[in-house]
Amino acid sequence: MPTLETLFAFFGVAVLLGLTPGPDNVFVLLQSAQRGWRAGMCVVLGLCLGLVVHTAAVALGLAAVFAASATAFTVLKFLGAAYLAWLAWQALRAPAATAQPGLASDPGQVEEVRSGLLRMVGRGMFMNLTNPKVLIFFLAFLPQFADPARGSVAAQLMVFGVVFMLATLLVFGAIACFSGLFGTLLMRSARAQTWLNRVAGLVFLGLAVRLATAQR
Repeated sequence: MPTLETLFAFFGVAVLLGLTPGPDNVFVLLQSAQRGWRAGMCVVLGLCLGLVVHTAAVALGLAAVFAASATAFTVLKFLGAAYLAWLAWQALRAPAATAQPGLASDPGQVEEVRSGLLRMVGRGMFMNLTNPKVLIFFLAFLPQFADPARGSVAAQLMVFGVVFMLATLLVFGAIACFSGLFGTLLMRSARAQTWLNRVAGLVFLGLAVRLATAQR
Protein backbone atom coordinates (compact mmCIF):
# COMPACT_ATOMS: atom_id res chain seq x y z
CA MET A 1 0.00 0.00 0.00
CA PRO A 2 1.19 3.59 -0.61
CA THR A 3 2.62 5.53 2.29
CA LEU A 4 0.59 8.31 3.93
CA GLU A 5 3.07 10.87 2.64
CA THR A 6 2.53 9.63 -0.92
CA LEU A 7 -1.26 9.65 -0.50
CA PHE A 8 -1.28 13.20 0.85
CA ALA A 9 0.99 14.37 -1.95
CA PHE A 10 -1.21 12.65 -4.52
CA PHE A 11 -4.36 14.16 -2.99
CA GLY A 12 -2.85 17.65 -3.16
CA VAL A 13 -1.95 17.22 -6.81
CA ALA A 14 -5.43 15.85 -7.56
CA VAL A 15 -7.07 18.88 -5.92
CA LEU A 16 -4.93 21.24 -7.97
CA LEU A 17 -5.85 19.36 -11.13
CA GLY A 18 -9.53 19.60 -10.19
CA LEU A 19 -9.22 23.36 -9.78
CA THR A 20 -7.50 23.74 -13.16
CA PRO A 21 -10.05 24.89 -15.77
CA GLY A 22 -10.99 21.99 -18.01
CA PRO A 23 -13.95 20.36 -19.78
CA ASP A 24 -15.21 18.48 -16.71
CA ASN A 25 -15.35 21.33 -14.19
CA VAL A 26 -16.74 23.70 -16.83
CA PHE A 27 -19.39 21.07 -17.57
CA VAL A 28 -20.29 20.84 -13.87
CA LEU A 29 -20.41 24.62 -13.52
CA LEU A 30 -22.78 25.10 -16.47
CA GLN A 31 -25.07 22.20 -15.60
CA SER A 32 -25.35 23.44 -12.01
CA ALA A 33 -26.05 27.01 -13.10
CA GLN A 34 -28.73 25.82 -15.51
CA ARG A 35 -30.44 23.17 -13.37
CA GLY A 36 -29.46 23.79 -9.76
CA TRP A 37 -26.97 22.35 -7.31
CA ARG A 38 -28.74 18.97 -6.99
CA ALA A 39 -28.38 18.36 -10.72
CA GLY A 40 -24.78 19.55 -10.52
CA MET A 41 -23.98 17.10 -7.73
CA CYS A 42 -25.54 14.30 -9.78
CA VAL A 43 -23.27 15.24 -12.69
CA VAL A 44 -20.29 15.11 -10.28
CA LEU A 45 -21.39 11.67 -9.12
CA GLY A 46 -21.57 10.53 -12.74
CA LEU A 47 -18.08 11.87 -13.44
CA CYS A 48 -16.75 9.99 -10.40
CA LEU A 49 -18.39 6.77 -11.60
CA GLY A 50 -16.62 7.30 -14.90
CA LEU A 51 -13.34 7.62 -13.01
CA VAL A 52 -14.03 4.22 -11.43
CA VAL A 53 -14.06 2.69 -14.91
CA HIS A 54 -10.90 4.55 -15.97
CA THR A 55 -9.07 3.48 -12.80
CA ALA A 56 -10.07 -0.15 -13.27
CA ALA A 57 -8.94 0.00 -16.90
CA VAL A 58 -5.52 1.30 -15.89
CA ALA A 59 -5.15 -1.21 -13.04
CA LEU A 60 -6.10 -4.12 -15.32
CA GLY A 61 -3.86 -2.95 -18.15
CA LEU A 62 -6.76 -2.30 -20.53
CA ALA A 63 -5.89 1.38 -20.84
CA ALA A 64 -2.55 0.57 -22.48
CA VAL A 65 -4.32 -1.56 -25.09
CA PHE A 66 -6.82 1.24 -25.76
CA ALA A 67 -4.09 3.88 -25.98
CA ALA A 68 -2.33 1.84 -28.63
CA SER A 69 -5.46 1.73 -30.82
CA ALA A 70 -5.86 4.80 -32.98
CA THR A 71 -9.26 3.54 -34.15
CA ALA A 72 -10.64 3.17 -30.63
CA PHE A 73 -9.37 6.63 -29.70
CA THR A 74 -10.95 8.21 -32.78
CA VAL A 75 -14.31 6.45 -32.39
CA LEU A 76 -14.59 7.37 -28.72
CA LYS A 77 -13.62 11.01 -29.17
CA PHE A 78 -16.13 11.53 -32.00
CA LEU A 79 -18.83 9.85 -29.94
CA GLY A 80 -18.09 12.27 -27.09
CA ALA A 81 -17.95 15.24 -29.47
CA ALA A 82 -21.32 14.29 -30.98
CA TYR A 83 -22.83 14.07 -27.49
CA LEU A 84 -21.48 17.51 -26.56
CA ALA A 85 -22.82 18.94 -29.82
CA TRP A 86 -26.23 17.48 -28.97
CA LEU A 87 -26.06 19.11 -25.51
CA ALA A 88 -25.19 22.40 -27.22
CA TRP A 89 -28.24 22.10 -29.46
CA GLN A 90 -30.44 21.31 -26.46
CA ALA A 91 -29.12 24.31 -24.52
CA LEU A 92 -29.48 26.74 -27.43
CA ARG A 93 -33.10 25.77 -28.04
CA ALA A 94 -34.08 25.42 -24.36
CA PRO A 95 -36.87 27.78 -23.19
CA ALA A 96 -36.19 30.21 -20.37
CA ALA A 97 -37.17 28.96 -16.91
CA THR A 98 -38.08 31.37 -14.12
CA ALA A 99 -38.68 28.87 -11.34
CA GLN A 100 -36.14 26.77 -9.48
CA PRO A 101 -37.01 23.09 -9.81
CA GLY A 102 -37.37 21.40 -6.47
CA LEU A 103 -38.72 18.27 -4.87
CA ALA A 104 -42.49 18.36 -5.08
CA SER A 105 -45.05 16.57 -2.92
CA ASP A 106 -46.99 15.09 -5.84
CA PRO A 107 -45.78 11.50 -6.52
CA GLY A 108 -45.70 12.10 -10.26
CA GLN A 109 -43.61 15.22 -9.87
CA VAL A 110 -41.28 13.49 -7.40
CA GLU A 111 -40.73 10.68 -9.89
CA GLU A 112 -40.09 13.19 -12.66
CA VAL A 113 -37.49 15.01 -10.55
CA ARG A 114 -35.85 11.71 -9.59
CA SER A 115 -35.68 10.64 -13.24
CA GLY A 116 -34.15 13.99 -14.17
CA LEU A 117 -31.46 13.63 -11.51
CA LEU A 118 -30.65 10.10 -12.67
CA ARG A 119 -30.26 11.46 -16.20
CA MET A 120 -27.74 13.95 -14.83
CA VAL A 121 -25.75 11.07 -13.30
CA GLY A 122 -25.77 9.31 -16.65
CA ARG A 123 -24.83 12.53 -18.41
CA GLY A 124 -21.78 13.01 -16.19
CA MET A 125 -20.69 9.40 -16.56
CA PHE A 126 -21.11 9.41 -20.34
CA MET A 127 -19.26 12.73 -20.56
CA ASN A 128 -16.32 11.23 -18.68
CA LEU A 129 -16.22 7.86 -20.43
CA THR A 130 -16.36 9.30 -23.94
CA ASN A 131 -13.33 11.50 -23.36
CA PRO A 132 -10.34 9.33 -24.30
CA LYS A 133 -7.95 12.00 -22.99
CA VAL A 134 -9.08 11.16 -19.44
CA LEU A 135 -8.15 7.50 -19.83
CA ILE A 136 -4.78 8.31 -21.36
CA PHE A 137 -4.15 10.88 -18.62
CA PHE A 138 -4.86 8.25 -15.95
CA LEU A 139 -2.56 5.83 -17.75
CA ALA A 140 0.27 8.37 -17.61
CA PHE A 141 -0.51 9.92 -14.20
CA LEU A 142 -1.42 7.17 -11.73
CA PRO A 143 1.58 4.85 -12.24
CA GLN A 144 3.99 7.69 -11.39
CA PHE A 145 2.97 7.39 -7.73
CA ALA A 146 3.03 3.58 -7.53
CA ASP A 147 6.00 1.84 -5.93
CA PRO A 148 6.44 -1.88 -6.74
CA ALA A 149 8.31 -2.27 -3.46
CA ARG A 150 5.09 -1.39 -1.59
CA GLY A 151 3.12 -4.36 -2.95
CA SER A 152 0.72 -4.94 -5.81
CA VAL A 153 0.90 -2.10 -8.32
CA ALA A 154 -2.69 -2.77 -9.45
CA ALA A 155 -3.95 -2.43 -5.87
CA GLN A 156 -2.00 0.81 -5.42
CA LEU A 157 -3.50 2.20 -8.63
CA MET A 158 -7.00 1.42 -7.34
CA VAL A 159 -6.19 3.25 -4.09
CA PHE A 160 -4.93 6.27 -6.02
CA GLY A 161 -8.07 6.16 -8.13
CA VAL A 162 -10.23 6.31 -5.00
CA VAL A 163 -8.20 9.24 -3.65
CA PHE A 164 -8.51 11.02 -7.00
CA MET A 165 -12.28 10.49 -6.94
CA LEU A 166 -12.46 11.91 -3.42
CA ALA A 167 -10.56 15.03 -4.51
CA THR A 168 -12.83 15.33 -7.56
CA LEU A 169 -15.94 14.97 -5.42
CA LEU A 170 -14.79 17.71 -3.04
CA VAL A 171 -13.64 20.21 -5.67
CA PHE A 172 -16.38 19.62 -8.22
CA GLY A 173 -18.98 19.39 -5.46
CA ALA A 174 -17.98 22.86 -4.27
CA ILE A 175 -18.24 24.14 -7.85
CA ALA A 176 -21.69 22.57 -8.21
CA CYS A 177 -22.97 24.13 -4.98
CA PHE A 178 -21.66 27.64 -5.65
CA SER A 179 -22.71 27.76 -9.30
CA GLY A 180 -26.04 26.18 -8.37
CA LEU A 181 -26.75 29.00 -5.91
CA PHE A 182 -25.76 31.52 -8.57
CA GLY A 183 -28.04 29.77 -11.05
CA THR A 184 -30.93 30.01 -8.60
CA LEU A 185 -30.64 33.79 -8.73
CA LEU A 186 -30.49 33.74 -12.53
CA MET A 187 -33.63 31.61 -12.70
CA ARG A 188 -35.62 34.56 -11.38
CA SER A 189 -35.02 36.30 -14.69
CA ALA A 190 -36.20 34.82 -17.99
CA ARG A 191 -33.77 37.06 -19.87
CA ALA A 192 -30.83 35.90 -17.74
CA GLN A 193 -31.85 32.27 -18.29
CA THR A 194 -31.97 32.82 -22.05
CA TRP A 195 -28.45 34.23 -22.05
CA LEU A 196 -27.22 31.45 -19.75
CA ASN A 197 -28.62 28.83 -22.14
CA ARG A 198 -26.90 30.55 -25.07
CA VAL A 199 -23.57 30.71 -23.23
CA ALA A 200 -23.89 27.05 -22.21
CA GLY A 201 -24.69 26.06 -25.78
CA LEU A 202 -21.66 27.88 -27.17
CA VAL A 203 -19.37 26.43 -24.49
CA PHE A 204 -20.63 22.89 -25.15
CA LEU A 205 -20.11 23.44 -28.86
CA GLY A 206 -16.56 24.65 -28.19
CA LEU A 207 -15.88 21.60 -26.04
CA ALA A 208 -17.22 19.38 -28.82
CA VAL A 209 -14.85 20.93 -31.35
CA ARG A 210 -11.95 20.68 -28.91
CA LEU A 211 -12.61 16.99 -28.30
CA ALA A 212 -13.16 16.20 -31.99
CA THR A 213 -9.79 17.76 -32.87
CA ALA A 214 -7.90 16.20 -29.94
CA GLN A 215 -4.80 14.17 -30.72
CA ARG A 216 -3.38 11.29 -28.71
